[in-house]
Amino acid sequence: MVLAVDLEPGTFLAVVACAALAGTVAALAAGRGLLVPVVVVELLGGVVLGPHVLGLRAGQFMAFFSDLGLGLLFFFAGYEIDLSRILGSPLRLALAGWAMSLALAYSIGAVLAATGVVLSLLYTGSAMSTTAIGTLIPVLSDTGDLRTRFGGYLLAAGAVGEFGPIMLLTLILSGESTLHNALILIAFVALAVAVAIFAVRSAGQTVPLLERTIESSSQLAVRWIVVLVFALALLAFELGLDLLLGGFAAGMITRQVLARSELRAFDSKLTAVAFGVFVPFFFIVSGMRLDVSALFASVSGVVKMLVFFVMFLLVRGTPALLLYRGVMDRRERIALALMSSTQLPLVLAITTLATSSGHMRPSTAAALIGAAVLSTMFLPAIGLRLRRDLQAEAVPAPAPA
Repeated sequence: MVLAVDLEPGTFLAVVACAALAGTVAALAAGRGLLVPVVVVELLGGVVLGPHVLGLRAGQFMAFFSDLGLGLLFFFAGYEIDLSRILGSPLRLALAGWAMSLALAYSIGAVLAATGVVLSLLYTGSAMSTTAIGTLIPVLSDTGDLRTRFGGYLLAAGAVGEFGPIMLLTLILSGESTLHNALILIAFVALAVAVAIFAVRSAGQTVPLLERTIESSSQLAVRWIVVLVFALALLAFELGLDLLLGGFAAGMITRQVLARSELRAFDSKLTAVAFGVFVPFFFIVSGMRLDVSALFASVSGVVKMLVFFVMFLLVRGTPALLLYRGVMDRRERIALALMSSTQLPLVLAITTLATSSGHMRPSTAAALIGAAVLSTMFLPAIGLRLRRDLQAEAVPAPAPA
């Protein structure tokens, strides 16, 4: 008996080629001094491949690879959260900032819902309260900003701005009762903590073995981390939680296991697997699914997209400008506000859930995703330019001969 599997070899090759082309475009732009996030090129490439331009459609096989890419994207979001760097002032300010963002987002969402612009203040407000730290991490890593003091505060703000909305997805937006979801979440956290304790306690025996095989064909570090990511993602799925939670938890556990080790080769190899193969599938397939016709069917759709873009800046940027006065100067706070307002993966996840459940119109979802694309395209570049200018001013002038 032969099972019919939707393999889509032509579409698969097109997506792989699009990922390679997107990376090439981003690299060439970087060589000319331009910051073009590769995820934006991937998303736009997906739009070109999709039904509105070249007519390709992503089936279940492509959706599977897309989900793997999203899980690994959030693995890196959790992996980069070094608790020793964000505890204290960075985490306190991040929590206060996200609480302020949530209040602003739901207030704006309530006004939009009351005027009939959107259907649900809950879904729209939750989408506006996110930060794409998983998307920012590769950019900040490439520029070296991730390891700076500024990077620590941004990492904390981004971690809360990504983990908080995941909790909203899990507890409130999934359609089940909040009490039921809370009990399931407690069970997942208990299991994840048990895995973490076991992994950390056995690190003395396992980490040396991982180090010995890091350059061999067995590649134990990469293989077992991939097992951990998929196992926790499957556990989250079986418990009815969001898959993103599994990837995020796997990243945090891995960080704690390797806290006392410097496996730079491991970072490089896992980055190659994730961002070289799987993560591009998520952004390209998301672009293929984007309802561009709904966005540009009328002038109001484009206006709505621009309004959401401004709302992103207001909701996530305001706390950075107001709460960080004691730890950053004005230009650093502006850079933090811009980068904290960068959104995309969770906007895609929330709008997909909202449209499938009937709580959001396709035109609103397209406008939110379009605004998120604009935020990813422009805000990190402007924020990094401010950072470069600040660093240039900090370099002392050479003493006269």
